[in-house]
Amino acid sequence: MTERIVNVSVEDFATALNLRIIERGRGTIPLSSKNISRPGLQLTGYFEHFDHTRVQVIGMAEHEYIETLPADTAQAVFKQLFGKNIPCLVVARDLDVLDGIISAAKEFDCPVFSSSAITTQVYNDIYFYLSRLLADETMRHGVLMDVSGVGVLFEGDAGIGKSEIALELINRGHRLVADDCVIIKLIDGNLIGTAPEKIRNYMEIRGLGIINIQTMYGPGSVRTEKSIDIVVQLEKWDENKEYDRIGDVNITSTILGVEKFKLLIPVSPGRNIPTIIETAARKYRLKQYGYDAAQELLNKTLK
Repeated sequence: MTERIVNVSVEDFATALNLRIIERGRGTIPLSSKNISRPGLQLTGYFEHFDHTRVQVIGMAEHEYIETLPADTAQAVFKQLFGKNIPCLVVARDLDVLDGIISAAKEFDCPVFSSSAITTQVYNDIYFYLSRLLADETMRHGVLMDVSGVGVLFEGDAGIGKSEIALELINRGHRLVADDCVIIKLIDGNLIGTAPEKIRNYMEIRGLGIINIQTMYGPGSVRTEKSIDIVVQLEKWDENKEYDRIGDVNITSTILGVEKFKLLIPVSPGRNIPTIIETAARKYRLKQYGYDAAQELLNKTLK
């Protein structure tokens, strides 16, 4: 498998993580690993099994050790470290960025940053950032909403009424995440959906045009992202098709290798689809707490 590399500008990296730019270097940071390293062993000159793709973080322990080294030894170690073509180096805790670091970074054109946060916080912030940036992702045509705290992705053919259903749910107090195009990332085993930046908060309603949900309904009507719990497939009612009437049919939709519970809901004139979706969300939540109406009814009939 080809290694996925995301190039991020030095400015964007600094802004996202609240860092100060000490040395801009090449101007971009090639990121391909979610892991981060504190180069303790490397500062002693040991570079066996060194993963040069990781962001490097220097904390108090590393800084104190460096200051015990003769200047020429420290300079040689930093030249070795930056010579491995690392993505960048971050110095935590507002520690002094030593001259040896800056000169070696300039020589190898490597970005260097400083943070006021403690080392553990810097480490965690970078890991969280990289986990999202480098997560596996896909794009689905549909609408993602937060319905009573449940992430519902509904899909279906163009013209089936996805946006109109979403608009009615928004009128009922539920929140829009994405309309028409949903970007889905696999983060720590969870499917997280969001909208492309350019069309976030916008919705297209046939006959009405483009509307901005946040402007029209207020900030509480939208969410930036939501985990996906249920996939609802909308389709035109087919009289020759047998639909689930008990609730004991378990079908799933696989997204990025993760299976999610899927409902097939037929659409026809007179059916109140928004209410059905609300009910599906509540039913899902009850199942999470161990309650299943179909099983309860079955148990009663067997007594």
